[in-house]
Amino acid sequence: MSLIKLNNNSISAVSALPSGIDTGKIGQVVTATTTTEVTNTSTTYADVGLSASITPTATSSKIYVIVSLSSMGYSGSSANNISGFARLLRGSTEIGVYLNCRTDNVTAFQNGATISANKLDSPSTASSVTYKIQQKVVTTGNGRSISIGFGSTLSTITLMEILA
Repeated sequence: MSLIKLNNNSISAVSALPSGIDTGKIGQVVTATTTTEVTNTSTTYADVGLSASITPTATSSKIYVIVSLSSMGYSGSSANNISGFARLLRGSTEIGVYLNCRTDNVTAFQNGATISANKLDSPSTASSVTYKIQQKVVTTGNGRSISIGFGSTLSTITLMEILA
């Protein structure tokens, strides 16, 4: 196989993508943060105080959601095999992002790592839309709990409108 040596005259400058390739554009960006530690001991989802609202400019816009939950961790005496979930909602509708963290043989607070997720959503509205995070414990008892933002660390939710 022979090698071809390219020079400055071999490739012309690319100034634009070919027609028909949609690159999309960002219409607006909204970010909300919290440094509040929120602990839940229930198997029922509860709000964690992290939400953001955005008003799409068109019903065809998509919303790209980026979530970063800091120090998601667990505690409890004899909290073996404890696990918990956080979920993303648009209004009251779960839109399918689950964040799971699990610990084994924990007898005290287990500080988890930052958990991040993203979701491209199609709300199909030009009205204000609120996205929020909820959390729950899967296994209860023995003082088991799930916490987000342990030690008042920063958690964020960012919403980006992708224009059609």
